[in-house]
Amino acid sequence: MAGFAALAGSAALAACGDGSSQSAAPDGARLSGYGKSMFSTEEKQNALKDIAGYNNFYEFGTDKGDPARYAGKLRTRPWTITVKGEVKKPKTYAIDDLLKFPLEERVYRLRCVEAWSMVIPWIGFEFNRIIKDVEPTSRARFVEFVSAVQPDTMPGVKLPFLDWPYTEGLRMDEARHPLTLLAVGLYGQVLPNQNGAPVRLVVPWKYGFKSAKSIVEIRFVEAQPKTAWEKANANEYGFYSNVNPEVDHPRWSQRRERRLPAFFANRTTELFNGYGEQVASMYTGMDLKRYF
Repeated sequence: MAGFAALAGSAALAACGDGSSQSAAPDGARLSGYGKSMFSTEEKQNALKDIAGYNNFYEFGTDKGDPARYAGKLRTRPWTITVKGEVKKPKTYAIDDLLKFPLEERVYRLRCVEAWSMVIPWIGFEFNRIIKDVEPTSRARFVEFVSAVQPDTMPGVKLPFLDWPYTEGLRMDEARHPLTLLAVGLYGQVLPNQNGAPVRLVVPWKYGFKSAKSIVEIRFVEAQPKTAWEKANANEYGFYSNVNPEVDHPRWSQRRERRLPAFFANRTTELFNGYGEQVASMYTGMDLKRYF
């Protein structure tokens, strides 16, 4: 969730082609049969208008309103995710296959690297269900997530400020952690396009840009993958990108955050976004300032 407004503006994106809306899933389709999760926070949830109206999704533009403005053209049906690499049972899942996994609502805090935050009621399933399905080999040490590129519906991918497609990665223990979620909805409905439809990653103890959107490929790999923001600026956006108030961004402090819709910082940021009790043991003995 890093800002590159200086590199590309909304006007340039608006001049790009709109593409076709054929096969786009209808907005607001309801999900049913999902349970509640013990991992949910009881904090006040942000309104849907905040969650769907204020986003970083650079495939559609660099302004916070660009995803809502342009993502309606995104084709989300048909949609498949290919899982390959160091696995015994490579698979390709259609989005309807993913919807057959047991779904639950997880109310998570989201902390952006830009020092703003929300509380979002995601609907999805633990990523470790995919891991168990494909059976990684002993050589699988990391998981790489690859987002969609639709040049006719995503005006931002025509601009070279990131190395498209967008990629992210997790260490295997992070991917296996029960908090790591594949989300297919929020607020009882399928994901709005601007929030990463039809399926996205959610890793609540890391900065938001680690949670790849509109995923089309998952690769289990031996070597640590280079992520999109690492390739763009490794000095500012590290592979781990755990929420850490003691490690400032080179251009701003990470000690405080503004919980939207607040205009000014109104909260103290917690290490691991408040999920330290669940995840800190994965980083025991690790220099979190060096491996940021």
